[in-house]
Order: sequence, then structure tokens, then C-alpha cells
Amino acid sequence: MFSNMFTIAQRTITQMLRDPRTLVLIIIVPLVIASLFGVSIPDKMILNMTLPAMLATLILFFGFLLSGIAFLRERSLGTRERLMASPVSRIDILGGYLLGFLLFAILQTLILFFYSVYVLKVDFRGELWQIILFQILIGILAVSLGIFISAFARNEFQMVQFIPLIIVPQVFVCGLIFPVSQLPDYLQWLAKFLPLTYGIDGIRALMLEGKGLGDIGKEISVLVAYAGGLLILAGISLRRGHSA
Repeated sequence: MFSNMFTIAQRTITQMLRDPRTLVLIIIVPLVIASLFGVSIPDKMILNMTLPAMLATLILFFGFLLSGIAFLRERSLGTRERLMASPVSRIDILGGYLLGFLLFAILQTLILFFYSVYVLKVDFRGELWQIILFQILIGILAVSLGIFISAFARNEFQMVQFIPLIIVPQVFVCGLIFPVSQLPDYLQWLAKFLPLTYGIDGIRALMLEGKGLGDIGKEISVLVAYAGGLLILAGISLRRGHSA
């Protein structure tokens, strides 16, 4: 079982490394956006307060976009259909793709975080390994979301069109721009059901308040539940994508 999964993951990684657009999306674009964000906020205290939420948002956004487009490309090339027709199980297929995409999500997370700390000079109070581990959890959520949503798109353009529906509402509602407590009651209610809310709350608690993973059990539990649920739905959607 695991040998098939690792083989699919290795092939996925090799395929993505051959595509220059993948490397641009993983490294250059996030760094450009993070740089613009840092330059546009000259006040160091404000930057320290706002960048953790931006990190969570960028990890979710680019992880979703990268995995969704890459998974959709696998379908358009017929690779996924060949795997579905082979004796390889659906769990192997989904796990292999998840491991392959997750490697790039982790790489992107590390690049963004260390760029923020050592180039933008953002201060943080929590334990480094706990902050990175929580960001990786957000990356797992992003990859799971991208794989699932890709089942409903027929080309890369349609995948991009899901951004205003899936990502943008969370940006406005989940506390990145305005505190959730200052939003109307119905938007505060909506924010409780959006995963980015818990990603932002968790990373702020770790980086700004110096809390540990044990102190943000609620946020971790919600993100794990979302990621697990999306993976189950993604596994179900493989049959849908195969028949489409």
C-alpha cells in the first residue's frame, strides 16, 4: 500500500519540478506579495501584529491554488484516469498526491516564515517549531481543499474562478482585515464555520501571545477536522472526476 503511495508522490513531485510555473508559484509570487506587504507597513509594531494573519492567509491561498491546478492538470493529461484504471487503491492515489503536494506546501511555508523573520524582521514570541508545525497544518488544509475543489473544475481557468468563492470571503470575514468582534453579528456567526478563522486565531496566539500548541487545542481540532473531512470528500470526488 505505502509503496504505491510513495511512488505516486515521487512521480507527482518530479512532474511539478519540471514545470517552471510551479516554482514561480511556490517561491517568487509569495515572496513578492510578502515583500509588498512588509514595505507597505513601515511601522514595525503594526507589521508584527498583522503579518501572522497574512502568513496564514498566504499559506491557505497558495496551497489551495497550487494543489488544485496541479491535480486538475493530472486529470487533463489523463494520468489520474490511468491510475484509477490500475489496481492501485483510491487511498494510495489520494495519499500519494497529498504527500507530493504537501512537500511543496511545507517548502512554501518555511520560505514565507523565515523570509518574514529574517528579511522583514518580524518578531515572534512562541516556540519556533510549534509555529512551523501549526503552519504546516494550515498547509495540509489548503492542499486538501485544493484537491477537493479541483473535482468541480474542468480547466485551470475555472479553478482560478473558485478563488472569489472559496478564499476571498474568508479574507474579509476571518479577521485578517477587521477583527471578527467588530463585524456584524451574522458575519461573526459565519466566521465560526470558516477554517481561516481558526488558522488566523491560532497563529496569532502562537506568534503574538507566546502560547503553545496545547493552548490552541480548539483551533487545531477544527483545522484537523476540516482537513480530514475534505480528504474524505476528495476521495469520493475521485470517482466523480474519473467519470467526468
